Amino acid sequence: MPPVLLIAGSPSAPSRSTALLDEVAARLARRDIETLPLAVRELPAGALLAADVSQPAISRAVDALAAAPAVVVATPVYKAAYSGLLKAFLDLLPHGALKGKAVLPLATGGSPHHMLALDYALRPVLQSLGARHILPGVYASDAQVALTPEGAYQLQAELAGRLADAVQALAAEGLLQHPRMPAGPGFAPVPFASVRCSV
Repeated sequence: MPPVLLIAGSPSAPSRSTALLDEVAARLARRDIETLPLAVRELPAGALLAADVSQPAISRAVDALAAAPAVVVATPVYKAAYSGLLKAFLDLLPHGALKGKAVLPLATGGSPHHMLALDYALRPVLQSLGARHILPGVYASDAQVALTPEGAYQLQAELAGRLADAVQALAAEGLLQHPRMPAGPGFAPVPFASVRCSV
């Protein structure tokens, strides 16, 4: 199965939104689900802004998304919307780029008041790209993703629990299940003339 694509829409690294993405990646790995990170900030800026899908790095990113059975998108919230960097990437995707895929949106912002950006800004764009199922998003305020003295981010227990539930829901999606063993041989066909019934 191709890996789940993890899209980091933050213009900075490290970042709180990427910390959420890292937690999801770790939890998927525990379920033997492979992931592939895509940091949009590492794509060539000129090609990204010009929507030049012929540029090799952009082309590889679009191909990775096309192959992925599911996508996790993480973004900081700026001015009640997802990042402009993520918008530039989503804008260059072809119509129906998310068709047949499950999508888990993640976001971080300065206060709980920005939580609605997931539903009112990001979700409509994901729907317009044809996502099969958009899972309930996970939003975290900056206070819930604390910066440690060592420069790492630490998630509050309640937030970690919500991410665990989100990963459970994502893993339950049919496209992420391990393929079943092929069914064994069935019964031999029975001629109609030999069928006996009673009433």
